[in-house]
Amino acid sequence: MNQSAINSKICNYRMALNENEIKYSASNKEIQDLNEKAQKYAEKLLEVLKESSQVIVGQEDAIKKKLISIIADGHVLLESVPGLAKTLMVKTMSEIFKVDNVRIQFTPDLLPADIIGTKIYKNASGSFVTQKGPIFHNFVLADEINRAPPKVQSALLEAMQEKQVSIHGDTFELKKPFLVLATQNPIENEGTYKLPEAQVDRFAFKILIDYPNKKDEIKIIEKNSSYQKYTIKPIFNPEEIIEIQKFNEEIYSDSLITEYIADIVNATRNPKDYELELDNMIEFGASPRASIWLMRTAKAHALLNGRGFVIPEDVKAIAHEVLRHRIILTFEAEANGVNADKIIDFVLEKISPP
Repeated sequence: MNQSAINSKICNYRMALNENEIKYSASNKEIQDLNEKAQKYAEKLLEVLKESSQVIVGQEDAIKKKLISIIADGHVLLESVPGLAKTLMVKTMSEIFKVDNVRIQFTPDLLPADIIGTKIYKNASGSFVTQKGPIFHNFVLADEINRAPPKVQSALLEAMQEKQVSIHGDTFELKKPFLVLATQNPIENEGTYKLPEAQVDRFAFKILIDYPNKKDEIKIIEKNSSYQKYTIKPIFNPEEIIEIQKFNEEIYSDSLITEYIADIVNATRNPKDYELELDNMIEFGASPRASIWLMRTAKAHALLNGRGFVIPEDVKAIAHEVLRHRIILTFEAEANGVNADKIIDFVLEKISPP
């Protein structure tokens, strides 16, 4: 695709989007209704961000992205060094949403039965009884997931994808809503197992968390030096979460947005078609699942901002979290210090929004 063709496509994008905006502002009652409903949900969702900030300091963006993943019904892979409030984040969000949560510490000697459960023999009844594992919670923190052997990761994969588990031939549905927040340490490789690409692709988001700045560090010290504990105020219940997740599917997205997303993902596979000199940097581009999650989470971002329709800025806002773990770089790119986020920056800069 040459530059004139790209420019022509951009021009068509913008013209059509302007027409759509005129139609919306004048007479599109369906989108207006979606807008009103989205604004009501957004008011309560913003309360979640405000409430969580009373307990967690300096992780506003991570909390916001996690909230988007909950709205979109997607799992999260969290990469950070120890001690950055991952467990507290899950516990706080669980209390706000009135759901149960569990933390599973993944270790090399962990077995699938330690996660999903097993069947035990009861002498009194003379029969086997199913003993369900910790996966039967709403929010599951899989701490240091890459320390578990592949067999355990495979068991978790079924739970994440199918939202059900198999225990000795019997299938059990998991609770709804169900969210896996998995963590991995970026600085330790000893005693770890690389996550299979199939499993990594199941995560809607990969969120990177860095150390807090000095101002936030002071707040953390002050909060943890006091004996006073803040009591979390529940804002949602599980039924309301499911209701929001269903409404998120109704958020309007124009065909131009769909094409924009398709162009972004396709540019990671065929960069030359978009005049991107990235052939020697990308080993494998993003999968079709990336397109699906770009759309779902862009809708969730629109909803969080009180809109019943998606705009290009919604896609840009979540592009790094959706794509960074789905783009596999070449050895040459890694040797030159190029990471997936830089590739995504190049793509977003080249593919102009509608």
